[in-house]
Amino acid sequence: MTINTIIFDLGGVLIDWNPEYVFLDAFNGNHEQMRWFLDTVCTSDWNENQDAGYPLEQATNDLIAKFPKYKSYIKMFYGDWPKMLGGSISGTVDILKALINSNQYQVVALTNWSSETFPIAQQRFEFLNWFEGIVVSGEEKTRKPFKEIYQTCINRYHITPENAIFIDDNLRNVEAAKSLGIKGIHFKTPNQLRKELQRYNITI
Repeated sequence: MTINTIIFDLGGVLIDWNPEYVFLDAFNGNHEQMRWFLDTVCTSDWNENQDAGYPLEQATNDLIAKFPKYKSYIKMFYGDWPKMLGGSISGTVDILKALINSNQYQVVALTNWSSETFPIAQQRFEFLNWFEGIVVSGEEKTRKPFKEIYQTCINRYHITPENAIFIDDNLRNVEAAKSLGIKGIHFKTPNQLRKELQRYNITI
């Protein structure tokens, strides 16, 4: 079937985001302490709960109650959140631009992102204005890999799943898209993405 829609994830595909940019300094360069903190206290699962719409202040207070010893570090997670944005992944931005300029595809984004922090990214990254639309998990009160958010994207932009490709750096999210009939690409590098797109006769 002909591909007419490309759906991009944002973090890890177009935008470099990493809490280590804050916490490596916070723990004075001690990788072991930093990894323990991010694996035990401010975990990815905890952060994903905010991506699904849970208030940042409440989430912070919840965690402080659980780990009072780490109060100052916990407050850094969203207090210093803008420092976790490392910049754009330029090779992927080039691919995005080429796809849009070709006028052959509807190009949208589907991202797990808190509605409270997403405006910071919108101000920083001009290319976020290029999309026909962006589905932000925090605004929808659900997140990938739950099927509801994919269905929201499908319905809002009148997407036929068999005619769409979804690009995400998280394999779990790619598999969820595939279960709904959307073709998936597990993103690793911009060059790898170009090659994967070529498999669908998309040359840019």
